Amino acid sequence: MHWTRGLRLAAPAAVFLLACGAARAAESVDVALVLAADVSRSIDDVEFQLQRKGYAEGITSPRVLTAIQAGVHHAIAICFVEWAGPEEQMVVAKWSVIRDGEGASEFASTLLSAPRSYTGRTSISAAVDFAMMELGQSGVQAERRVIDISGDGTNNAGRPVTDARDEAVAKGVTINGLAIINERPEGYFFAHTSPPGGLPNYYKENVVGGNGSFLTVVKNFDSFGDAITNKLLTEIASVGGASQVVMR
Repeated sequence: MHWTRGLRLAAPAAVFLLACGAARAAESVDVALVLAADVSRSIDDVEFQLQRKGYAEGITSPRVLTAIQAGVHHAIAICFVEWAGPEEQMVVAKWSVIRDGEGASEFASTLLSAPRSYTGRTSISAAVDFAMMELGQSGVQAERRVIDISGDGTNNAGRPVTDARDEAVAKGVTINGLAIINERPEGYFFAHTSPPGGLPNYYKENVVGGNGSFLTVVKNFDSFGDAITNKLLTEIASVGGASQVVMR
């Protein structure tokens, strides 16, 4: 009788110890970063390819790898998400811990080989909500949690983007923006990609937020690769501070 009672008492303690062990086993990284790329219908196939190629080049850049290895934990965790309308978000490259060129190359290869996910409307708010869910499933212990939103237009579907941003920031997440100036919008896309005051101002007021947040402005898709490289360098080395705008 005493033996079986001891087993019953020991079982919850064993579960607790196992849970603590799992928590301790989570890998520590300097930043957990969700790269969230706009693939809505205002982005044509050529621009889409330039965007994918730019992310791949940025992740494998020797300068980015040097910055990763210079961090406290010598590692970052990243995943790549594509998004369009309210119900259109997809993980293209799942969470990976990047420490060196080999890991970066594997991640980049996944990006370059995967098909385009969507061509729908533009719900930045849904992209932020989806990225928050992904951060909760990263499986790492991160010094900082960052969502990197890139896009060429305003939020035109789903809930208000400021609501999604404010909720994410309240949970300690930083949202950085990459506003792409689309020089070739067609028809009704012009108002979407060129809102009153300009797209950079729209992103600054409605999208970016949190400690050390910043906005990068890309003048066209041809310069996307350089912009992503410099943006990743800033995100990896960020130590907080005021929001800023960077032109590329």
